Parts: sequence; structure tokens; C-alpha cells
Amino acid sequence: MMRSETITSGNTSSKAPRIAVGGFMLESNGHAPISTREEFIANVLLEGDALLADLVGANPRSPTTLTGFTAAMNASGPWECLPLIMAAVGASGPVDQPFFEWVIERLRLHLRNAGPLDGVFLSQHGAATATGDIDPDGTVFRAVREIVGPDVPIVATLDLHANVSQAMVDAADILVAYRCNPHTDMPDRGADCARHLRAILAGMKPHSTFVKLPFIPPSTSQNTKSGPYADVIAYGQSQVKDGVIDVSVSSGFTLGDTPKNGMSVIATATDPARAKAVARDVAAYAWSQRQRFITRLTPLQDATAMALACGREAGRPALLFADVADNPGGGGRGNTSYILAAFHKAGVTGCAIGPVYDPELAAEAHRLGLGAEFEARFNRSETTTFSEAFTAPGKVVALSDGIFVGRRGMAAGRTLNIGRSAVVAVGGIQVAVTTIRHQALDPMYFETFGIDIAKLRCLVVKSRGHFRAAFDEFFPDDRIIEVDVPGLTTPVLQNVPWRQVPRPIYPLDPDMEWSPA
Repeated sequence: MMRSETITSGNTSSKAPRIAVGGFMLESNGHAPISTREEFIANVLLEGDALLADLVGANPRSPTTLTGFTAAMNASGPWECLPLIMAAVGASGPVDQPFFEWVIERLRLHLRNAGPLDGVFLSQHGAATATGDIDPDGTVFRAVREIVGPDVPIVATLDLHANVSQAMVDAADILVAYRCNPHTDMPDRGADCARHLRAILAGMKPHSTFVKLPFIPPSTSQNTKSGPYADVIAYGQSQVKDGVIDVSVSSGFTLGDTPKNGMSVIATATDPARAKAVARDVAAYAWSQRQRFITRLTPLQDATAMALACGREAGRPALLFADVADNPGGGGRGNTSYILAAFHKAGVTGCAIGPVYDPELAAEAHRLGLGAEFEARFNRSETTTFSEAFTAPGKVVALSDGIFVGRRGMAAGRTLNIGRSAVVAVGGIQVAVTTIRHQALDPMYFETFGIDIAKLRCLVVKSRGHFRAAFDEFFPDDRIIEVDVPGLTTPVLQNVPWRQVPRPIYPLDPDMEWSPA
């Protein structure tokens, strides 16, 4: 295994703390198809020397929490980086149990081979489930703790949508959740973990208290630019004083459909009583705001009329339509055809839609070549609920190998791979078709094909909200329309076939009472 002091310097001072880094990141939609080894390989599956090489290279594939941590450790003094394994995929269904067990064994192997450690940093999501393990994140933390022992500090980042468990909190010293949605602060939260780890190594003793709220807020009400969740996050941050080290408020991944569902508050302080008081206070404030978390979506018929008007009237401002119910970043397949079919039938023009996950159609477009006209069959073999077939005369207008570097928002500076891809024009709509499932995090998901977003009359993105950090240069908030259509990531919680969420829980049980005491 390659080992280095500050990753940039290669210094091998014996005084440098020896820190292992790695992680497992998956957001599991309880109603989506199983997440496989192949899906992780197509996204991020790096270990040992390959992980370290990625961290020191330009435009890394690794999560920016990990690169943010390593950069902050480099800036704060000498250290020795010992890479473990980093397995990450944006969102999918429960992870295949045998593959997850393989990840755990590789994690244990690298930890044992690393020798004595001074600390561990893990980049976790926090909302994973497996086909056998209901709490894979807790299993990761326990596996690390069992090997490093009780005295080696473990610090970790969590996604803002983590479904936190007591096992996760018990096994770690400090858990730091993102505070921005879209998650543009991932490097900063990694840097926070570096700062906390340095403080622990200098003698600081953290204590954490965890409160789980019986509350699953709809995904479209969780933006942090403004609104109720922004206020809850801000209230939590106002308590970071007088010995309080960190306050993390995770909204939870609503569609995990797991006993771990629910908003969580983790308060960490140097005094355990202070941590408990702050956690309960922030949880009580969050509960008092619950009725503000509401969903307002635009019916498909109205959205279609808007798009049609944009194409016909040049003076109208262009609009972005968010297919929030088919968000690949939340486990959606990224291929439902409700909006595409409605827009095509109505004769919408000047429109682009994407990224649409359809490996068979992408392969056919590459086989036929640029300029080919053919019968474009979407979802010809898809069997997942909501992924209905759609067929229309099409033309191949662009082809790509699907590898590019993001330029804005959460994807800025990261190497992305959507696989062999194509743009298929159906009527007045350009459909960006991919081989690897992604949500629309960056304008490059369209620009890599030569699509000029500024010249479009409307754009449809397969994303719930992370697109807002990247497409804001084209579409301010008042020109973004969230469309009400079916899908695996619907924010209309009454339409979800719940199986495992604990009840009662708000808003499914709107009249329930709860207190953090």
C-alpha cells in the first residue's frame, strides 16, 4: 500500500499522525432496484494505491468530502495518509449484500495492513440499506471501531439526507453532516472533520447526543437557500458556542423506507450535558417548524402548456422543468417518459431533456451513427415501475464517450462518466441519453453534446434540487417549475407504498404529538 505524509509533500516525519481515510457512500431508495457491484465500479470503487492516486490527481473521482479533508490536513501540518477503500454511488436501491460484505472485508484488510493508527476519517452518506443489513453505515463504523479500538478517534462526514442510527453515533467520535442543499459544502465539511481530528489529537474530548424526530419532510421542501430547512439549519448553527463543537441536522432520506427514517439532530460538545441540552433544543425547534415543510408541484398539463408557450413566444423567459419524481440522485431510474411523451404530443419545441438513462438506446445511436433517422424506442426492456415505454421517430444529432469534467455546483472540478451517450432528437425535443445513470448536476450533462442551454426555450432535468447550484446561471428560482408526475422519488409522500417506516410519523400521521424529552 502506498503511504505518504502530507499528500502533496511526501514528508515522512515520525511525528506525523497516521490517519486512515476511506468510506462507503450510498443513498438507498427502498423501492428502487438493487445496487450492484457494477454500479459502484461505474462510479467510484477505489482502494489502496488507486485511491491515493485519485486524491493527488487533477479532477478526482472521489467525493469532495474526502478531497476536502485531505486538503485541510495538508494545510494544517504533517500527516501520513493511509488509504483504505472508497466505494460510492449517488443513489440506488438497497446494496447487494454479498458485495457490501466484500467492501467490509476489504475495509478490514486495509485497516489491519495499515498498522497502528492515530485516527480515521470516513466519507459516508448515512442513508444506505442492504438486501440483508438494515444499517450498513452502522456496520461500517462498527467494523472500523472493532479494529482500531476505543481510543483511536473516528471522524466522519454524513450527507444532509442521512438516516442516522444510534449505532453510527456510538461508534464515531464526531459526525458532521452537510449544511447546504444542494450539497456545495461537501469540501468544507471534510475540512471541518480535519480540524476536529487535529483538536482531538491535541487533547479535546468530544461528547455527542443524538435525537431522532418522527418526521420525514418531503424532498422538495429541503432546500437550504431559504425556507423552513434553512431556518432549522441556521438555528442549529447558532448553538455552536460555549463548548459546542458541531450541530448537524440531517433531514433524512425520506424514500429510504427504513426503521431509521426521520430527521436527526446530533450535537457534539466538550461537556456531555451541554451536548444533550443543545440536541433536545434544536430538535424541539425543528419539530415546531414541521407544518412549513409542504410540497407544491405543478400538474403535467399546466407544465406542458407553459413549455408550449415558451416555444411559440420568443419574448417569454425560458423555463426549467424539474422531474423531481424521477431523480437519479434519489434512486429514480432517470428514464420515466411522462414529461417527454406529453411535451412531444403537444408539439413542444426548443426543448432539451436529460440525462435519460437508456443504455440500449444509447448503444443503438452509436451503432447507427450521426445523422441516422430511426424509430427511437425508449425503455424497450425496462421493467421497473413507472419506466414506461415511449416510441417516436428520432434522429441521432450528437454522440459522446460520456467522460467530462463538471464546471459548476456540486460537480465542479470532478471527472464524471455517463458512459457512451447520445442526443436523440424527437420532434422539437433533444433527449440526452446515457449508459450510466446520473442526475443533472451540471450544465456539462448537456454542453458536452454541444447543446447551448442559453438558446433553449425550455429544459427538463432529471433531478430533485441539486441542479439549482449549477443551472442558476440560466434559470433563477422563479423560472423553475417542479412537475407533478409519478416516479420512484415522488415528494408526494401519500403516494409512497410505505413498508418499514416507524409509525406514527409526520406528515403521514398529521395529528401526532412528540417531544424530544
